[in-house]
Amino acid sequence: MKKILNITASAKGANSFSNQLSDAIVEELQKQNPDSTLKTIDLGKNALPHLDETLLTAFFTPEDVHTETDKIAIKNSNDAIADILESDIIVLGVPLYNFGIPSTIKSWVDHICRAGVTFAYTENGPKGLVENKKVYLAIASGGIYSEGPMKAYDFTESYLKAVLGFLGMTDVTVFRVEGTAMPELKDIAVTKALETVTEFAF
Repeated sequence: MKKILNITASAKGANSFSNQLSDAIVEELQKQNPDSTLKTIDLGKNALPHLDETLLTAFFTPEDVHTETDKIAIKNSNDAIADILESDIIVLGVPLYNFGIPSTIKSWVDHICRAGVTFAYTENGPKGLVENKKVYLAIASGGIYSEGPMKAYDFTESYLKAVLGFLGMTDVTVFRVEGTAMPELKDIAVTKALETVTEFAF
């Protein structure tokens, strides 16, 4: 039985193209794994707090001497990491905002990147501790960023592949819905993107 974790982050809610794309991916995954379980986390509505001094102190304080303040501060991080570790498949909806990921996803990343928990430094260099996961990125953008002159401005895919790979999640497949703000493409952008999902061999 597969455990699917669906993480969305758009501020547009029901009108989100990244949510539509990630929903389509989840639907196909459920077809292929009818006995799977699904947990959805909406960072757009329930964002994790940004890093601050209290949280960083908790991160770098040994658990056995955590104060009540440390325990409260670190709970979101522990929960986010537990969700990942308990999942087999992770679907991450990624709207492209100003050439990069939303701050809500960056906060999530900051909560799941923890030395000694999700990665470790060894004599051979850093090693990711979150292994044997399949990740799907559902990236949405108003323009075309997968190719052409704007490709150099896309810092969503490269960043997420790098940071997730650092944690051990190297099996990453990317789907895109592009051109949603371009007059000549907006009417077909979603249809084209959903077709790539239904045609993909999950």
